[in-house]
Amino acid sequence: MPVSVGTPAGPMPTTCGYCSPSGTRSITKSAAHAAGLSANQLSCEVYQKMIDRGWRRSGTWCYKPKLEASCCPSYTIKLDAENFKPSKSQRKLIHRWNRFICKDSESKPPPSTSKHMPFSLSNDIHAAEVGFCSNERPEHRFETILEPSSYSPEKFELYCKYQRDIHNDLKNTSSGFKRFLVDSPLLPAPIPYSSPPRPHLPTNYGSYHQLYKCDGKLIALGVIDILPSCVSSVYFMYDPEWEKFSLGKLSALREVSLASEIKASGAPGMTSLYMGFFIYSCPKMRYKGDYSPSYLVDPETYEWFPLESCIPLLEKYRYACFSRPDHSTVEPVDHDTLALPMDDPPDNLLSKVFLVRGIENNRITVIPVNESPYWDDDDIRRDVVGCISGLGEELATEIIFYLDG
Repeated sequence: MPVSVGTPAGPMPTTCGYCSPSGTRSITKSAAHAAGLSANQLSCEVYQKMIDRGWRRSGTWCYKPKLEASCCPSYTIKLDAENFKPSKSQRKLIHRWNRFICKDSESKPPPSTSKHMPFSLSNDIHAAEVGFCSNERPEHRFETILEPSSYSPEKFELYCKYQRDIHNDLKNTSSGFKRFLVDSPLLPAPIPYSSPPRPHLPTNYGSYHQLYKCDGKLIALGVIDILPSCVSSVYFMYDPEWEKFSLGKLSALREVSLASEIKASGAPGMTSLYMGFFIYSCPKMRYKGDYSPSYLVDPETYEWFPLESCIPLLEKYRYACFSRPDHSTVEPVDHDTLALPMDDPPDNLLSKVFLVRGIENNRITVIPVNESPYWDDDDIRRDVVGCISGLGEELATEIIFYLDG
């Protein structure tokens, strides 16, 4: 298995991008990370385990929100791709887009000219695409391209336009775009299909860009990770000129279809679309609940609970624990607790958590964390202990910690 390496970080206050005014990310006293990891490289198996414990990545920075100390608690949400059935409104979105591409018309055709074919997500989502479209002369040329995460001026131009017009963010640089949506710590690895997949499906796990092009122009871009158990949505952007087509909603349908198609092609573990965070306190983030059946991960036991059973607790409490409702709270914990000393894990665990001791001729030598001279540094010790706590005992032994300097 590929080696996973990263620099640990402990609990810290951070910014909230959900209750702050548009275009700002103000540091508040009610947002926090429980742990962080600046990842040099991660196997896709390790990152899958991380997001199953509430972690998420922004470029190579991986973080685990501290829900009980956050103004807008963010719960990892996953959609069961195998049992997903698009709603009537979701089917209409797909048909409307297909009519526009094929006929340059958004209106529904009269019943006498309609073909009443059973709806199939994996068929209908591709119906207007190059390589799938049965119309020999569609009005528009629509194609999606799945490629490993990479930079291009065209992608950056789309990002700037989206950030400016949708998020009122004018401070964008190519280096920031690369750091946020191009760089990735994930190490590609072959997907173990039982038979050769169709040409439009990926052959490796890893980080991808899914390009949406109409008549040769990039109109939208989905940033996704393809992992052993899921397709994980990282970010989606679109040209605001195409806003009326609800491309964000169409992208979610396309990504859940991608997970289903990978599974159908013989990838054994692929079951879900991870849609990032479900943030009930932020109305604009509740749309993820429109896709069913969905599940939220419990912030304490990391079990999955059906979304519908979680909603009553989310309505009643600011922080909700689904496995132990009595742990739910209305008020956030005092931020001063982030600075309190943390208890060291037991020695038998620390002896199995390794730090990089040296690198020579591309060979890494390691040392148990509690035998390292760094262990006597209180700040470093706090970062390591906090990261171990966020990862959990088993996962902490699968990542080699690297301390620069």
